[in-house]
Formats: sequence, C-alpha cells, structure tokens
Amino acid sequence: MRSIRRQLLLALLAVITLATLAGALATYRTARDEAGALLDYQLRQLALSFRDPARYGTMRREPGSDEDVEEFSVQIWAADGTRIYLSHPRHELPHQVSLGYATVDTGLGKWRVFGLQQAGQVIQVAQPMQLRDQLALAAALRIVAPFLLLLPVLGVLIWVVIGRGLRPLDDVAQAVGTRTAVALDPLPVRHVPAEVLPLVVALNDLLMRLQRALEQQREFVADAAHELRTPLAALTLQVQLAERAADAEARAEAFAEVRGGLQRATHSVQQLLTLARLEPGASEPVLQPVDLRQLAAQVIADHLPLAEAREIDLGAPPQQQPCIVSGEADALRILLANLVSNALRCTPRGGRVDVVSGSADAVSFVEVCDSGEGIPPAERERVFDRFYRRARAGEMGSGLGLAIVRAIAERHHARVLLAEAGLGGLRARVEFPRLPPP
Repeated sequence: MRSIRRQLLLALLAVITLATLAGALATYRTARDEAGALLDYQLRQLALSFRDPARYGTMRREPGSDEDVEEFSVQIWAADGTRIYLSHPRHELPHQVSLGYATVDTGLGKWRVFGLQQAGQVIQVAQPMQLRDQLALAAALRIVAPFLLLLPVLGVLIWVVIGRGLRPLDDVAQAVGTRTAVALDPLPVRHVPAEVLPLVVALNDLLMRLQRALEQQREFVADAAHELRTPLAALTLQVQLAERAADAEARAEAFAEVRGGLQRATHSVQQLLTLARLEPGASEPVLQPVDLRQLAAQVIADHLPLAEAREIDLGAPPQQQPCIVSGEADALRILLANLVSNALRCTPRGGRVDVVSGSADAVSFVEVCDSGEGIPPAERERVFDRFYRRARAGEMGSGLGLAIVRAIAERHHARVLLAEAGLGGLRARVEFPRLPPP
C-alpha cells in the first residue's frame, strides 16, 4: 500500500540530498578556483624570491636528501640553458616551459608551473595539480560536512512535520470509522485545513446520500412487509375455505378466489422487485437511442388483449413522426406499460385510451390519455407515493405503478406531469430532454 508520508519523506530527502550534492560540487569548484588563484600567487612569489643567486646558492640540495614530498619544486636555468638548481633531484619535473603560468603533464601527473626570466636566468616553480585538488576538496568538505551530518536530523524533522501535517487526514479517518448504518452524522468541518476541506465536504455529501438511501430502504422494506401481509393472510384464509368447501362448486369458487389472490400477489411482488431495482444506489442506466413511437407500439400490442376484454379502444394517432430519446429501453417499456395499465384499469368499459409521442418546446414526450374519471388536482402529487391508493379507485392495484414511473423518469432526467385529458379523464405525460441533432 502506498504511503503519502513515506513518499513525501523520500521525495524531500532526495531533493535535499541532490541540492546538497549540487552545492558540494559548486563549493568544490569554487574552492578549487580560489585555491588555484591563491597557489598561483604563491608560485609567483616563490619564483620572485629566487631572483637572488646567493639565496639559491645556499639552498642547493644534494641528491637523495629529499625523502618527503614537497609542496613546490624549483628549477633554475642559466642563460646557456644549463640547469643550475633543482630542489627535487629525484623527481621527474617538467622541462623548461614558456614563461608565465602553464599546466603541463609529466610522468608524475599534471603540474602547475610558473616561469620567470631574471638577468638571463630562467626560474621555474612547479606544484602538483593533485595537491591543489586535495586542498580544494578538503576546503569543500569542511563547508559541506555539516550539511551532510544534518541529513539524518533533517530526515527526523521532516518525518515529524509531515506527520503533523497529515494528522487531519488521520482525524478524518477516525471520524469516518465511528460512523455506522444507524449513525451517519456529518463530519465536523471546523478547524479543518483548506486542503482537507473538499474531502470532508465530499464525505459529508456521501454520508447524507447514504443516510437518505438507507432511510428509503428501511421505509420500503417496512411498506413492502405491510402490503404483503394482507394478501398473504387473505390467501391463507381462501385456502382454508377451499379445504372446507362442502361441494365441488363451492370448492371451484374458492380456488378461483385463490387464483385471483395469487395473481394480485404476484403482480405486487413483481412491482416491488421493479421498484427495488430503481432504488438509490442502483447501477446507472445504460443509455441508448430509443424511439418512443416504436416503444408505444410495442406496449399497445402487449395490452391489446386486456383492452379488448374490457372493450376499451386502445391505440395511437396515425402518422406520428419518430421521436428519439436517450434511455434504457427495458426501463422505458416498464414506465409506459405502467401508465397504460393504470389507464386501462381506470377507464370504464367502452372507453378510450390514446398513447401519443412527439416533440415540442425543446422536449420529447410520451403521454397516455384516457376517458376515465381522472384524478383530482389535490391528489395528483400523492399518487406518486408508494402504496398509495385512491379511495374511489375503481379497481385495486399494488399502489406502486406511478411510483415506478417517477423513479424511472428520474433516472432518465425526465419529469412526469399529470393533467386533465381532452378525452375527459387523465393525461399522464413524461417529458425527456431532447437529443441534439446528429
């Protein structure tokens, strides 16, 4: 598992180490240049000190007397080119070079040489470049060493500072850990750093939506249990009556009641399952182009047997134009089927139900109009509640049809409007956002 604290620590230590190494390199180069300038000055001063012949005459050294490495090597040539003085007889020193400063390479490595001509004589003072580099490196180390020694201390301090900086995340994690399904209180936002505040706000929004979803789920389960208890009790009673029937006719009548009860219970269970799939937290619909005109034709064909049995004129106006919306075909078919089924139940025999689709005012719509008794304006909002049944409804239903219609519409960012139909009954209209032209 990746750790922000470890990543920050490694990144900061890496940056500080690289910066220290870059500083050490720059310091070394600066120290080498400064040491070179100073040692060049010493070379020149040493060469000037040998301008007096009496001085180097008394300083002549015998071969083999130099066992230790000296910092400087001095050679003097007479006007005829004869070397008259050599401070290091055993060393392979550079031969006479041009006057002034020069860097030459010999068998002993590179040397820094300064040559001076005085009264026909040439004085040459040389120094190993290795010695210069050692002096520059020692100077750089003296400057950089404290920073290198401070790296472990910096690592500990950075670890502590990062820990204090990330403490609000730990506090948020502990606060989230205390939340349960029955205690989804919002997280406190006071004294929360600005960088953590968006996370806390997003978590509070999630907790609020989760709390609302759980409450709706609990209400749904309670309502479903209450609604199923009555038909199941009625089925049990009807079975007992069938068992106690005195003759075949009474038994057949009792079993017909059982069959009708089973059909109603099956319908209720199917509606409950459909509504459960539309509950908050369900997966997002897979949207695809859906032609509302073709969808209406399919739903009408499915409900024609029921309409004919009730002698209801079910159909759609001719010559309708294609009406394309973005949605989930199966869910939209359930939506329209519930509207048509409700219209057929609420329309008296010999009535009429029309299914119309089209586009108007920047929306696409599908609507179901019937010639029934309609719904009073005061009840048009309540009929979308789960298990709500109108007191004067002609036929008993599950009370979930319009709740399912609204749930499907909300998943498709559509809206459901109830109004009075031109046929005298109810007009249930679903409006969808119109798709942009291809």
